Amino acid sequence: MKNMGNMMKQMQKMQKQMAKAQEELKEKTVEATAGGGMVTVIASGDKRILDVKISEDVIDPDDPEMLQDLILAATNEALKQVDDLVEQDMGKFTKGMNIPGMF
Repeated sequence: MKNMGNMMKQMQKMQKQMAKAQEELKEKTVEATAGGGMVTVIASGDKRILDVKISEDVIDPDDPEMLQDLILAATNEALKQVDDLVEQDMGKFTKGMNIPGMF
């Protein structure tokens, strides 16, 4: 029974550490660009888009599809970077465990 108590304490400690790491992720940001920096997307570690910057040079009323493609590319890259950040920060908690659906 003593081992079970120790295991529960360790699990509670790990749960607190995971919650703290998730809170810290909210404060971290990633930045991705497309079109050679013509479009920039900034996202938080909890996958919120915080800012989108678009250079005036890329705004062409006759070709809105190009701007749409650049925004999509930069947004998708930012979200990929967030996934990598989450894996880096949260992966240490699941390393060695085979838990489907966990980070």
